[in-house]
Amino acid sequence: MPEVAVVTVAGEPGEPVQLRDDVFGIEPHEAVLHQAVVRQLADRRQGTASTKTRGYVRGSTRKAWRQKGTGRARQGSRRAPHWRGGGVVFGPHPRSYRQKMPRKMRSLALRSALSSMVREDRLVLLDQLGLEAPSTRSLRDILFQVAKARSVLLVLHDTMPNVRLSARNLPHVRTVGAAGVSVLDLLRADRVVMAVAAARQVEARFPLTNGTNGRAVAAAEAANGATMTTVTTDTAAVAEPSEE
Repeated sequence: MPEVAVVTVAGEPGEPVQLRDDVFGIEPHEAVLHQAVVRQLADRRQGTASTKTRGYVRGSTRKAWRQKGTGRARQGSRRAPHWRGGGVVFGPHPRSYRQKMPRKMRSLALRSALSSMVREDRLVLLDQLGLEAPSTRSLRDILFQVAKARSVLLVLHDTMPNVRLSARNLPHVRTVGAAGVSVLDLLRADRVVMAVAAARQVEARFPLTNGTNGRAVAAAEAANGATMTTVTTDTAAVAEPSEE
């Protein structure tokens, strides 16, 4: 398991903590990370841009001049795209830019982003994070001690209104809850600051792997060669011999 050092709000070192290896210690998957970022940026697009084709603009349908004999190019309508005030060709129309992504790929992308924060030493763990009253100066001093960076992402383990109000006036500090942190939030920040409690909440977003929560146990054969059948329950997986 990756071991991350913990610092106090005064910048003094504390006792290191161990984080889950399947959340903060995997090999980052760059392709899935890229796809997750593209998906998030696409989902933010409103898709309300619209243009008028030649069927929707104002103008007469009368032929501009007769077909032959004038020496000019033939024209059929004043609403054609090459006329001023005419319709637009291949212009944008209202549409949805949302992209779908499987749940397992979204989970892999978020775990890859968290693991890259640990690998690049961009994750700062605090023993506790909180303010008794809103104070931008106090929060700025804390961040100056623990995370000297151009942009900081504060991951909060609770509503923490005092911290949110204090960070609102800091232009390069953004706050987000542990339950709503995303891949784009993590990759945009130079430093990610969170309390140990927030890190535990982030870990709780991902189910435990095999052998930890008993949801899946591999079927094995008994010593006498009998086939074993795996019976999965809510609390544990019990192996029972199948009847022949």
